[in-house]
Amino acid sequence: MITKRFKKDAPVFFDYKDVKTLQRYIDIYGQIKSISKTGLSSKQQRQLASAIKRARHLAFLPFVTQG
Repeated sequence: MITKRFKKDAPVFFDYKDVKTLQRYIDIYGQIKSISKTGLSSKQQRQLASAIKRARHLAFLPFVTQG
């Protein structure tokens, strides 16, 4: 049986105003990292995605990063 290990340093709640935390889960192209790379649970990954999308809508995060 395969067990998935979750990261212990992941926050319990993702706040859309906490840009520094959200940037840890975005790659250099501005895409949200996959669940296998973040190590979050499914529920946490959904909360992360909605927080990032809300932060983008309110211009706290860019939609696309210039590289």
